[in-house]
Parts: sequence; C-alpha cells; structure tokens
Amino acid sequence: WLPKAHVEAPIAGSMVLAAVLLKLGGYGIIRMAPTNISTALIYPMIAMATWGVIMTGLTCLRKTDLKALIAYSSVGHMGLVASATLIQTPWSTSGAVILMIAHGLTSSMLFCLANMLYERTNTRMLIAMRGMHKAMPLMTSYWLIASLTNLALPPTINLIGEIQIMATLFNWSPLTIMMTAMGATITAIYSLQMFMTTQQGHLTKDSKETYPAQTRELLIMLLHALPILLLTLNLELIY
Repeated sequence: WLPKAHVEAPIAGSMVLAAVLLKLGGYGIIRMAPTNISTALIYPMIAMATWGVIMTGLTCLRKTDLKALIAYSSVGHMGLVASATLIQTPWSTSGAVILMIAHGLTSSMLFCLANMLYERTNTRMLIAMRGMHKAMPLMTSYWLIASLTNLALPPTINLIGEIQIMATLFNWSPLTIMMTAMGATITAIYSLQMFMTTQQGHLTKDSKETYPAQTRELLIMLLHALPILLLTLNLELIY
C-alpha cells in the first residue's frame, strides 16, 4: 500500500509521509521490538526485510513513473531500517536512527523535485522529462545532491547509516552481506539512471517552454540540502 499511497497523494502528503510518518513507524519498532517480538519471528522478518531491499531495487529499475520509482526506493531504505531495529543492538539502533533521518531528508527532497518537474511537464513519465538540465540548470545541482545522497555517496550520513546497518547484519549473519551489498549496488544504478534520464538528452517538444526554478522552490531545496550537509560535517548533532 505504501507506494500507491505515495503516488496518489499530493506532494505535501508524499513529503510528510516519507519524512515524518515512516519515521514514526521506525520509532515504534525500536520501542516495541524488545518486548513484543519473539526470537523465532526475528529470523524470517529480517530475511524478508533484506530480501525486500533487493526486490524494491529491481522494481525501481523497471519503473517509468518517477514518483513511483522514488516511492519504491523509500520502501527499500526502510527495509534496511526494519532489519536493523530487529537485531536490537546499540550499533544497529544507532545506524537505523541515522538512516531514518538521512532518508527523511533525501526522500522528501526527491519527491519535491519530482513534483517540480510534474508541474512543468504534466506527466510523471521519465522519458517525457529528459533534458531538464537545459531548461532548469540550477535545479540540476539539487538533483545531483539528492541522487548522490540517495545512493549513499561518501561521506554523507546515508553512507554512515548504511555501513552501520550492514556491519551489524554481517555480525549477526555473514550471509546477509550478499543481500545488503546487492541492494546497495542496485540502489546506485537506479539513482544514477534517474538522474541521467531526467537531466540529460534533448528537450521534448512539450518541455521547450518550461519556466526556470522559482525562488520558493530553490528555498525548499536549500532547506533540504543544508541539513544533509550540516549533519554530514557534524554527525554528533543527531545524538
């Protein structure tokens, strides 16, 4: 239901759902997992969560709807958070909290960028949004920041959270490294593919009259990118 809720909701609903409501769910798992989940159930749940990271990544590779692609990417990242919180160690919980904060900023930024393109092209199809670098050159820098943080480029907080989660999963079971590494690789592929498809190439006939980014849109992007940069420079702000 989550990708459908993301796609069908207005932009404000998608941003709040990705940035706030999913984090409330993660907080609930952190608080309730030690008392309500038996040890026998943890193994299949972690297996399904890590397998879900791969399946959502493969789904993103074949999505032509930009908003649906970002929604499935959000689900994949929360699969890592869910698997980390179920292990119930200080290192895994710390990694889950870091990744939730990083994902909240990155996913909300991507949804907002996708809506800006939708307002100008009246479509969510990736093929109809190509060449936006020529029409909105300043927004390309924000697309690059959002795409690179989504794929956990060093030294962003996304990478720190994912590395902590991968380390705890590997310590819990070495077999999980195959699924987490494959998920990270697929995430990098579809994030770069999303950036290149929307920004490179020739403008379509319907996009040649696209107006440039407005001040309010640039301010929203700055309010997303600035916390990511500040937290990357000083991770102790989270604690």
